[in-house]
Amino acid sequence: MNDATGGARRRVGVRDVAARAEVSRQTVSRVLNDNPEVAPETRERVLAAMAELGYRVNNAARALGTHRSHTIGVLASDAVLFGPAQSIAAIEASAREAGYWVSAAFAEADDAASVTSAIEHLLAQGVEGIVVVAPHAATLDAVSSLDIDVPVITLHSAGRGERGLSIDQVAGARLAVAALADAGHTRIGHLRGPEDWLEAQSRADGYVSELAHRGLPVGPIITGDWSAGSGHAAARKIVASGVTAVFAANDQMALGLLGGLHEAGVTVPGDISIVGFDDIPDAAYYWPRLTTVHQDFSAIARRAVGLLVGTADVREPAEPVKPVLVVRDSVAPPA
Repeated sequence: MNDATGGARRRVGVRDVAARAEVSRQTVSRVLNDNPEVAPETRERVLAAMAELGYRVNNAARALGTHRSHTIGVLASDAVLFGPAQSIAAIEASAREAGYWVSAAFAEADDAASVTSAIEHLLAQGVEGIVVVAPHAATLDAVSSLDIDVPVITLHSAGRGERGLSIDQVAGARLAVAALADAGHTRIGHLRGPEDWLEAQSRADGYVSELAHRGLPVGPIITGDWSAGSGHAAARKIVASGVTAVFAANDQMALGLLGGLHEAGVTVPGDISIVGFDDIPDAAYYWPRLTTVHQDFSAIARRAVGLLVGTADVREPAEPVKPVLVVRDSVAPPA
């Protein structure tokens, strides 16, 4: 950092803040650590001095003296996909509301060494707890094999793990299939997610369970990779199978399927009905507008942050969050 003359400017420290606020350095330290014994007017004076001087808290140094960094770690893989990305954003927002920061590290899902390196990086930042956005079994296995001395909570793990928080994927899939069956469809296919994703397996389980509950046949089940491209590629198999309805395991694959069916001269929902999963913002603007399953990512993020910072009751059972069906225009009775 340079001053107006082009020379190096010294970093503002606690001593400078104390001098500006006319208090001791110990008082500044107490304000930084939210000590309740500091008088409100003194606290305001110290905070004003920090703002005037552009003082920036050094969390690492603060953690050394107080064992509190006010930082939560996030370990993630496949963070570009909608669900994990939404959860990470919700964790950051919830942490900020609680007066905490987030330090993120990314790892290859099926690379134990990469997961270990990411965890070690977060621990070196002095994080007070870690949220693992872990949609893969391999990631969870790698994390569980480590000796981690801070609390760890997992998301997108389909409820797996001692402190796993989740949205009920099986219930969401059953909602999707029920919407198609209630419209009169008896031949319902499934465009599922990748085999190594825990939530993809749970959604496939829900699909099978709801069909069994209604005495309807299973299949076909076609595996995609969450992308619109894989949904588009599945259209030909869907048409050849003779089904009148499809439950797509995410909205992106449903989008690709809509395009592929259109190119094949198949109308939605006139010839084939479709229900997606995730309720991404664009789903309301597909053609036709997509009926889908909505997930409340902010609910599990708030719970995870609350457990780590002590604002959530640990005695409350961590029940899965129930998803809801959003009805739009992509479902109709079979022709």
